Amino acid sequence: MFQTFTLETIAVPEGNLRVRHGGSGPPLLLVHGHPRTHTTWWRVAPLLAEHFTVICPDLPGFGRSYQPAEAPDHANSSKRAKAKALVALMRRLGHRRFAVAGHDRGAYAAFRLAMDHPDRVTRLAILDAVPIGEALARCDARFAASWWHWFFFAVADKPERAILADPVAWYGGSAEAMGSDNHADFLAAIRDPAVVQGMLEDYRAGLGIDRAHDDADRAAGRRLACPLLVLWSLKDDLEALYGDVVGIWRPWVGGDLSGHGIDSGHHMAEEAPEQLAAALKAHFLG
Repeated sequence: MFQTFTLETIAVPEGNLRVRHGGSGPPLLLVHGHPRTHTTWWRVAPLLAEHFTVICPDLPGFGRSYQPAEAPDHANSSKRAKAKALVALMRRLGHRRFAVAGHDRGAYAAFRLAMDHPDRVTRLAILDAVPIGEALARCDARFAASWWHWFFFAVADKPERAILADPVAWYGGSAEAMGSDNHADFLAAIRDPAVVQGMLEDYRAGLGIDRAHDDADRAAGRRLACPLLVLWSLKDDLEALYGDVVGIWRPWVGGDLSGHGIDSGHHMAEEAPEQLAAALKAHFLG
């Protein structure tokens, strides 16, 4: 994986982040989702590195990056805190302004980064997500049946015990589908009790403080200042749940907005890397 990339551990004020970076051109930050690590991008990053300096970190709480300190309101695992750490990472790498793409839980961190730091983000791509506040406001029986894990993961202690009893049975995944090195990195993460707790804290923050941040922005009329591309997996359930995915994002965007489906399952970076890389390249090259 990442044969021409550099693997580093970089200190930010909150702790250490594991990151791979490579390529040349304008900086592009790729933010993975749950339960993956940055290695989920291994098929996409080299395709983008022909045009961009690509930076792929493990999110705080995930993989081999730092574990946020516990707090009663889960603020240290909030997307606002993670966005602040990512800005610090990019500054350490010499990038003041940059483009961002985020998938799944990483999409929420990417969205918060663009909302809280509009002077930093040139363009944004959101993969398989609508704002947390929008998702919870639309929560119905279909949502609860499909995304029940949002609520189970927010319960104290029990989800850690359930997952760690058999992480492979819980999460699935295979070397054949994911690539052997990516799969090995994923297995190391989901078998680590600290990482499992860190990933669950991300969900606990989502139902509380993250939603509060979204709701406050919406009430104040704050919008994304940069162009937004929204992509979703046609073989997953985002379109089935929300219908007009782009329409849900429209009130959040002050500038250009576009979007379309990708012919893949949920982990599009692993399942449809060429199609995803082409869509991201077209958006980020403007």
